[in-house]
Amino acid sequence: MTDATSSRSTDNISGHAQPLAGLHRPTSVAAVAALVVQARRDGTALYPVSTGLNFGYGGKSPVLPGCALVDLSGMNRILNAGAISLANPVAVIEPGVTQQQLYDYLQAHCPELTFNVTGSARATSILGNALDRGVGYFGPRKEDVFGLEVVCGSGKILQTGFRRLGEHSPLAHSHPYGAGPILDGLFFQGNFGIVTSACFRLVPRRPCQVALSLSLRDPAQLPQFIDQLAALKREGCVESVTHLGNQARTHATLMYGITAYLKEYGVAPERLLAEAQAVLITIAPGEWSSLGAVTGTAAQVKANMAEIRRRMKSLAKVTVVTEQKLARGYRLLHALRFWRPARARAAAIAAVRPLHGLALGVPTDAAIDNLLWLANAAHLPAEQLDQSSCGLLYINPALPLQGAFVAATIADLEALAQRHGQRLYMTLNIETATSMVAVINLLFDRTDSAATARAHACADALLERIRALGLEVYRARADMMAGMVAGQPDYWETVRALKTELDPDNIIAPGRYNLAR
Repeated sequence: MTDATSSRSTDNISGHAQPLAGLHRPTSVAAVAALVVQARRDGTALYPVSTGLNFGYGGKSPVLPGCALVDLSGMNRILNAGAISLANPVAVIEPGVTQQQLYDYLQAHCPELTFNVTGSARATSILGNALDRGVGYFGPRKEDVFGLEVVCGSGKILQTGFRRLGEHSPLAHSHPYGAGPILDGLFFQGNFGIVTSACFRLVPRRPCQVALSLSLRDPAQLPQFIDQLAALKREGCVESVTHLGNQARTHATLMYGITAYLKEYGVAPERLLAEAQAVLITIAPGEWSSLGAVTGTAAQVKANMAEIRRRMKSLAKVTVVTEQKLARGYRLLHALRFWRPARARAAAIAAVRPLHGLALGVPTDAAIDNLLWLANAAHLPAEQLDQSSCGLLYINPALPLQGAFVAATIADLEALAQRHGQRLYMTLNIETATSMVAVINLLFDRTDSAATARAHACADALLERIRALGLEVYRARADMMAGMVAGQPDYWETVRALKTELDPDNIIAPGRYNLAR
């Protein structure tokens, strides 16, 4: 379906948007290919999005004005649905397949399998996030995707890896590398073509799985805490991504769930905020709290938890959570909700339950619901966050997994933000054995132009400081692209030369992770 005259808004929570030249909604690979061929004839640039819910990174907004949006949300098929099993843990998905859609399918047809979820909305695209190198709770999502089908900017349809042998080849959806150069990487944070489907790895549920929460007792020991978490990662005691949030992030993430429970069960409006804040202090009193998962056989989990407790006993409070434990606690405390201490704990469980589910592969809207609540728009569904007054900017540096360096860098960035009158909401994600990423955001009222300008000025200053430290962001907002490619000219000129081969007329997302011209 095509609407070349549409003026659909690209307004989004970053406070930066470009106007569109049109809107296209293809529902098949053939339609995408025809669209690219026509765009080459017309000289019209195309900006593809999966579901367009790239919150905090620019949403649906192109990098440059004058692009026609290609909305791929209608391409939402699980192409090999009937073939998914424990023996074949791969889903071949189109870009419109969402976290909730795949989760629901697996629950209904193969509940022994799960997948690497992110903390964003249930309606977000799995492929869209993976192709922008998002990080889930099991690991970097880039590692989950292989065997891409791409409509290149030339109009040619390319299958990477052994998908090039044809969908009926026994290697097409099973062997991730193929033979010869691995081309998949060109299409992660690349603008060489439009990905129309890919193989996505699924994960067998382990016989025993628990969510692990750690609360750092003394913020001065953050370097040692990170180093111990790094050692646990390297030694396989904690295989998942450990998400280490500062108090601002943790409190902002929990507040809506707590207040929603208290409001529903009778707390008067004039007492609501004070009682909710008291609950927050009870369940998240420290400056840094982490969430991860420990999985395996019962014996493996028991042994790993013993080692984690031994390592962390002088550093952090260790809490092990299972869904069964949360359910039992909630039933008991909810029944006693007329008693304030019981009500507080029931509210805490109501707020943390969906977040602990993330560590075990259950998608949730909880984080987005909290942003909507902060923007006085709790009535909106999560997928409409860009329609609220919420303003949010991400500035996410990649970091070496070295506690002292990370702690010093974070303190430096926090001091800089404070001088700009801003507060940093931060999660440190230990994603590999040698590296981590800091997911840092600023919050502001997007309806206030002065507040928006201040937030962007702070974000620019933070980026400048990150680069002065020899670092770089691992994922960029649309409005950051020009600055990102301004450095290391030899590298980006090589990237641009590659684009000339696959997209000779520069019609696919010009300026996105590439030189604009």
